Amino acid sequence: MAGTQDDDVGMSMHELDALRRRRIDLEQRWAEVVPRLRKAPRADSGDLMLRHEVTESWIRSLPTVDPATGSAPVADGGVVRPRWAGSPLREPVRRVEDELRTVADDAGFIAAVTDETGTILWTCGGRVMRRRAEQVNFAPGGRWDETAMGTNALSLALRTGRPSAVFSAEHLVAALHGWVCYCAPIRDARGQVLGVLDLSSTWDRSHPLAMSTVRSLVSAIESGLPAVSPAGLRVSALGVSAAVRDGVRLNLRPRQLEILTLLALQPEGYSLDALREALYGDRMVSTTTVRAEASHLRNALGGVLTARRYASTVPIECDAVDVLKALERRDLATAVRLYRGPLLPQSEAPGIVRWRDHLEVTMREAVLASEAPEPALAYGERAWYDAEIHEHALGSLPRDDARRAIAAGRLAVARQE
Repeated sequence: MAGTQDDDVGMSMHELDALRRRRIDLEQRWAEVVPRLRKAPRADSGDLMLRHEVTESWIRSLPTVDPATGSAPVADGGVVRPRWAGSPLREPVRRVEDELRTVADDAGFIAAVTDETGTILWTCGGRVMRRRAEQVNFAPGGRWDETAMGTNALSLALRTGRPSAVFSAEHLVAALHGWVCYCAPIRDARGQVLGVLDLSSTWDRSHPLAMSTVRSLVSAIESGLPAVSPAGLRVSALGVSAAVRDGVRLNLRPRQLEILTLLALQPEGYSLDALREALYGDRMVSTTTVRAEASHLRNALGGVLTARRYASTVPIECDAVDVLKALERRDLATAVRLYRGPLLPQSEAPGIVRWRDHLEVTMREAVLASEAPEPALAYGERAWYDAEIHEHALGSLPRDDARRAIAAGRLAVARQE
């Protein structure tokens, strides 16, 4: 997929030679390191002479991604037009579409926008680059998160929440070694990641200004997103723990995040005794301690927590609530997409543990009840050792479906544990 020197507008022979040497060096390291990591995936990566975030991503990716895979897997059967039509990014992207197309055409790149799961929803670019991209399914419907396609700039930007660039053989998948990719996450006014903007091209078009271009385009897209209520709160509690208000991440202690999550899941609030039990269970903890914790949270939030019956005076949005609402309206695809992991996985608060178990059981049973293979395949990415889920995925797939290899591989790993 490499381009030629004639394609490299504005690049000197010296710069191109430096890129070529870098690519050869990375290819050699990839050939040495990846086989070693496949045999011992938890090996120390400190001496590999590669960027730490790259080798760590290789280690995370290898259990689910074959470096020899030819293209990205398909999400939702490849039908993403309805998802793009309902995406909050669609209108802001449309407003800067001409600029995106100009950048892609003039610089020989392909531009792509994903949702928060790493599924590509929209692309633009010249005919040659689109054809090359389609060969690896860098196209609408392609899944480019880390568990699906390994180490790439898009998956790193989603995981870290920061702009990311990946060059040539820094990609885990060999079919991507001819590429260079630049990405930055797109956030709403609350700070929630809605997706990623990616500019990708052949390795010989790598340029230090590409990242600044991506950042500038992301800023333009974000400026077109709707504002939120000044009093709005957003809690992320599935697999992670974070709270955002007015686009600013709040520096809250784990106990305060537990209280916020409980209030989001039970907006009618808690009495003092009920909150103490939800946080501490049978432990000998005084009500004074509970009042102090609530008071600290009230101060951190600017007084939006009521005092007698503990409840929030403003709505609290929460990913766990979004999953439950999706399940209630029988939208399993959305529920699986939003379910990023257990509820506050480090928490031992009894109230959180009950909600965590409820969410996990409800999700798992809904997946197992579905006759479609997609929910089990998607859920299985986060349930590596759940043999029943992988068996269900395998049994739901036609015999000639290439995704059977993914389900069979996961099942083999689960049975070894």
